[in-house]
Amino acid sequence: MKGLTVSERLGNPPPRVAETPMGMLNSVGLQNPGVDAFIKDELPYLRMFDTVIIANISGNTVEEYVAMAAKLSDAGVDIIEVNVSCPNVKEGGMQFGVNAENVFAVTKAVRDSSAVPVMTKLSPNVTSITDMARAAEDAGADAISLINTVLGMRIDVESRKPILHNNVGGLSGPAIFPIALRMVWQVATAVNIPVLGMGGVTKGEDAIEMMLAGAGLIGVGTACFIDPYAPMKIVDWMAEYCERNGIDDINDIIGKVALNV
Repeated sequence: MKGLTVSERLGNPPPRVAETPMGMLNSVGLQNPGVDAFIKDELPYLRMFDTVIIANISGNTVEEYVAMAAKLSDAGVDIIEVNVSCPNVKEGGMQFGVNAENVFAVTKAVRDSSAVPVMTKLSPNVTSITDMARAAEDAGADAISLINTVLGMRIDVESRKPILHNNVGGLSGPAIFPIALRMVWQVATAVNIPVLGMGGVTKGEDAIEMMLAGAGLIGVGTACFIDPYAPMKIVDWMAEYCERNGIDDINDIIGKVALNV
């Protein structure tokens, strides 16, 4: 699910989405109905389908994360994903995800208040992604997902103003795939918990690369703006790949990249 916050958010003023070469920038601002409205109005509908529901939460304080985790856990979502790319208002606005101690603190607090598995979603805008991953694992995370968007910017040369109202935004799409792949590989070799890989996956080859790098699950986002059927086409290509290569179980390729010596 798209990110949830304690209260309803209307998001940032437009323009808040902009196309870029090989991707898109967004500064939507976490527009959502709030966790209570999600549980009351949206979760019952989602439960009509045979699927796993991963609730992504964003907070400005550890207490906000804990409150949402407890509510969503009681409501019966399958997994809680902790988005640490949020400003910690008690630490001067610095993102939780750029400091290993903060990643540990918020992950542990959510893990302690949740009866369902907890997955920490890491930001790529850090100096050492493995430090953040190990902090999440040490705090009790059941899995790690990465990467979130890479901070980017576009400028209208005629007006000389940024294209996005918020000046900068998160870059997603094929342009960031090599960055995401590298970080997934680094994290998968640094921790002993499952990794969900995302960031620029648009075709079956990308998904297989992510799995070879160590991801056990794949996320597809921006590709759906171009082709809503992208995830199904990716799955079909992966099945053909397995048949072509005599692979009986797709899990057998996880982390099996043959590195150059």
